Amino acid sequence: MSASSASPSSATRRAWMAVLAHTPRAELEAALSHALEGAGQPEFDWLRPPETGLAMVRGRIGGSGDAFNVGEATVTRATLRLRSPAGQAPVGVACHLGRDRRRAELAALADALLQLPDRHVHLHDQLIEPLAAQLAARREARRHEAASTRVEFFTMVRGD
Repeated sequence: MSASSASPSSATRRAWMAVLAHTPRAELEAALSHALEGAGQPEFDWLRPPETGLAMVRGRIGGSGDAFNVGEATVTRATLRLRSPAGQAPVGVACHLGRDRRRAELAALADALLQLPDRHVHLHDQLIEPLAAQLAARREARRHEAASTRVEFFTMVRGD
């Protein structure tokens, strides 16, 4: 995305929001404070302060069959609008599993800041890319751990 474009594509925004939703609070807080170093904490107004509720989790039989309710999961969401004298007032949203309100605030703030054309490239390089790399490394480690416990079954045929 170029620095002169007005807003990110929905696929680009969806990708960074997925990274923000899966990043633990301590890592998100450290990365965001590092990325905002020298710029100061931006001011914002709450449109929806962090709130926790339940969401129904649904599944499908066989991955493509009939849908069914698996159960409920705790979800925290938040929505804020940056205060901006230049007339740009992007809205940041966040939604993640769990009850961590501070994490929802940080993710919503990062989402709003990433929508600012003058800050997007810097924040993407300093915040999203390192966090995405950490998430990918964790996924790969879990995959390797699960693969090491896999059991191969085979059948021997008796001779006649």
